[in-house]
Amino acid sequence: MSDAAVGGQSQYDQALTALIERLGILGISRASLTQAVTHRSYCAEHSGTTSNERLEFLGDSILGLVVGKYIFMSFSSYEEGELTKLRASVVSSHTLSKVARSIGLGEFLLLGRGEEASGGRDKNSILSDSLEAVMGMVYLELGFAAAEKLVLTLLKPEIEAHALDPGLADFKSRLQELLAQVSMKPPFYEVDWSGPDHARVFRATVKVDGTIFGRGKGSSKKLAEQRAAEDALETLAQVEFDGEAAGK
Repeated sequence: MSDAAVGGQSQYDQALTALIERLGILGISRASLTQAVTHRSYCAEHSGTTSNERLEFLGDSILGLVVGKYIFMSFSSYEEGELTKLRASVVSSHTLSKVARSIGLGEFLLLGRGEEASGGRDKNSILSDSLEAVMGMVYLELGFAAAEKLVLTLLKPEIEAHALDPGLADFKSRLQELLAQVSMKPPFYEVDWSGPDHARVFRATVKVDGTIFGRGKGSSKKLAEQRAAEDALETLAQVEFDGEAAGK
């Protein structure tokens, strides 16, 4: 819904109630869900509002734990590397934004005018972050069991689909292969982290010949690098390569 639609608060609240019922999170308040879908660009134009960035941080941790636990219990034959690849594919912005679109989350986002005009309602990064924020808010309001149920309800089909060929979700390998195809140098990853030992957040940057092509973050170094590689692949997908460009 647009910012104008929020002016008709009753209509927006009714739509949020329908979304709450659709997701089966009946104990969560409309006010809490509204915060989970509030982008920082909206807050910049509306004083007194709070963005969903902290909730996204929490939801990312909940998501990683739930998916990690589920695939660990469900795929006993998978080695650590295969589990890592499968988890990375499921919690990627590509997959999460796909799921967010399937539940119509984009129409509920509160965006600033500039972000709205630039198509922010359908951006993978904004959709995936907002979905994680919803998961974080469900955890705060309803507890871990409710958050786990929501995550698995939304993502179990994606887990099963990606498990058929987890190698396809190895974004680092796909990036390296693509760069080799267009005669570019191999990617180089830089990783740092913050937070206490039990809740570290890793941030990865992937560079090609000194130029930043992608960024990512996650609860582990490997996951952050996979997300950075995925981001780089999305960047490269928008570039038309030819012989002259590839040689530069």
